[in-house]
Amino acid sequence: MKPRLIRNLATRLFSIILIYSFSMAPVVHAQSRGLSIIRDAEIEQIIRDLTEPIFIAAELDTNAVKTYLLNDNTINAFVMGGQNVFINSGLLLKAEKANQVIGVVSHETGHITGGHLSRSENGFSQMATYSLLGVLLGIGAMAAGSADAGLALMMGGQHVGYRSLLKFSRTQESSADQAALTLLEKTGQSGKGLLEFFEILGDQELVPEKYQDPYASTHPMNSVRINRMQDQVMESQYYETETDPELEKKFKLLQAKLYGYLRPYHATMVRYPLGDNSINARYARTYAYHKEHKVDKALVEISGLIAENPENPFFYETKGQILFEDGRVVDSLEPYKNAVKYLPDSALLRMSYAQSLISTEEDHYLEEAIENLEISLEQDPLNSFGWKQASIAYHRNNNEALTHYSTAQHFLLSGDSRGAMINAKKAVDLLPKDSPRWVKAQDIMITMEANMSDKARERLEKQRKENTQQRHKERNRS
Repeated sequence: MKPRLIRNLATRLFSIILIYSFSMAPVVHAQSRGLSIIRDAEIEQIIRDLTEPIFIAAELDTNAVKTYLLNDNTINAFVMGGQNVFINSGLLLKAEKANQVIGVVSHETGHITGGHLSRSENGFSQMATYSLLGVLLGIGAMAAGSADAGLALMMGGQHVGYRSLLKFSRTQESSADQAALTLLEKTGQSGKGLLEFFEILGDQELVPEKYQDPYASTHPMNSVRINRMQDQVMESQYYETETDPELEKKFKLLQAKLYGYLRPYHATMVRYPLGDNSINARYARTYAYHKEHKVDKALVEISGLIAENPENPFFYETKGQILFEDGRVVDSLEPYKNAVKYLPDSALLRMSYAQSLISTEEDHYLEEAIENLEISLEQDPLNSFGWKQASIAYHRNNNEALTHYSTAQHFLLSGDSRGAMINAKKAVDLLPKDSPRWVKAQDIMITMEANMSDKARERLEKQRKENTQQRHKERNRS
């Protein structure tokens, strides 16, 4: 990609960020393969339960800190672009207990509070060379319409040396260690998990860098640093403190769900064999069966879990998902509705329910679908897929203004600046002047048009004139 084109795209992207007050730095993969963000209501809730006390102790705005789960088997976690924490699925599956993940997040939070991310501003211009703006736009969209185990968005997998960008100095690493121990102390939690995690990575320094787990190469460790931490951890009054059993239970359920969804079918059946009737094993097998299209077996497992846990919204969501993806859309409505009933504040659950309502193609479900979509998008306005669903629902409901408004939002988050601008212009013409949506549509229209190339602007102006002439001809005929 030519540098000029990259700069133009960067300007457009920056405009999107300004409109939404959303800061996100490039995320890339060290291998030449795709990378995805996993969106799942249950997993996000559990990660929030694990991490939020640390963010509060660090005096960070918990609404401003964004945590993302990357579908990547390598062991890694990092912070970029301000207060954005990325955790690889490989880390969650490798961790032996919740306290290890909490320790890692505490360390990464230390990089945030220590102001170690200032290099990202210079890093952005460097990243332009790697043509990673598609990744940024992908993160902004956050969803691609899949209903499986949370909405996943495939991002571009460029083979780039991102490890050097994420690598901190020894001084910064030591500072983050101290911050982590302070945060764990303030929350009454043991630092033992952080030490255990470092031990898991202990042999990585003996492995050539390109084969190391990214965390080992971007967070270089040495024996002096680990020994210093060990002394402090053992001196803490919370050294022997165990993680809240309920939180540990949730973490093990998270691992089971991820394992069933991400690992091969046979691997899941070995780890969670048929003789294991625990909730975790049955949940993992539900996803393993679902992936193998063994729908009846998946439904038996999840129905049994619902019978034993009749107020668990995520079990209902899973059943709705299985039925929906099996083409039994109407049958999926009741479990999705129950999921929303038991967790009405979840934007993702409402989104899934709305999608199912719309997919019935029965108009009497439209009002309920729109109600759920509006609540969901109010909480999660960066969900590109949600805006696409909204545009479908409004179109079928004959609301032209909101159809164009939703389409503009969808195109904006999908990186189609021209489509966003055209639909925003139509929305501005149709929406009540000075209403919140009218203002947002005008912002999109003006910003996108300002960042168009001269040729694109000329084409747009030509198209506008042709459309105006066509409208005049039609009026004259009538």
